[in-house]
Amino acid sequence: MKNLTRRAALGAAAGVVLARAGRAQQATIAVVQPWSRAAGAGAVGAGFMTLRNTGSTPDRLIAARSTAAGTVELHTHVRDGDVMRMRPVEAIDLPPGQDVRLAPGGYHLMLIGLTAATRPGTTLPVTLVFERAGEVTVNLAVERAGARGPSAAAGSHHQH
Repeated sequence: MKNLTRRAALGAAAGVVLARAGRAQQATIAVVQPWSRAAGAGAVGAGFMTLRNTGSTPDRLIAARSTAAGTVELHTHVRDGDVMRMRPVEAIDLPPGQDVRLAPGGYHLMLIGLTAATRPGTTLPVTLVFERAGEVTVNLAVERAGARGPSAAAGSHHQH
C-alpha cells in the first residue's frame, strides 16, 4: 500500500505541468493540484484543478479528453431558481497573470462513462487542450468519494 500511495503522490506531482506555446504565442499555463473523486466504472467523474496563466497573453481551455472516460466535457454550475445545475461551456477563459479554479460548485471537467472504477490513491490521465498553449497532459489524483479538495499528496506544485 505504501508503494501505491507513493506512486499516487508521484503521479500527482508529474501531473503538474507547464505548457508553452510557440515563439509568437506568449501563453504559459501551470496546472496546480489536479484531482478527482473516486467513482464506479461507467459512472460520471469530475476533474478539478487550478489553471494559472503565467504568460502575458489571454488563453482559453477549449477541450479535454481522457482514455479513462468515454467523453470529457467542460462544465460550470449555474443557479436555476433555487436549484444549482451543471451546464456545459464551450471554453474557460484564462486571463494573463491570473488563476482560474476548477472546483466543486464551479467550473470543472465532467468525465462521462468512466472506463474503470477509480480508487483513492490512484490517478486518472487527462489531456487539456488550450487555444494558445496547446495540449497538456495531467494526472488527476483520485481522492475519496465526496472529497471537497485535494489531499496533501495532490497538493504539491511543480512546474516542468
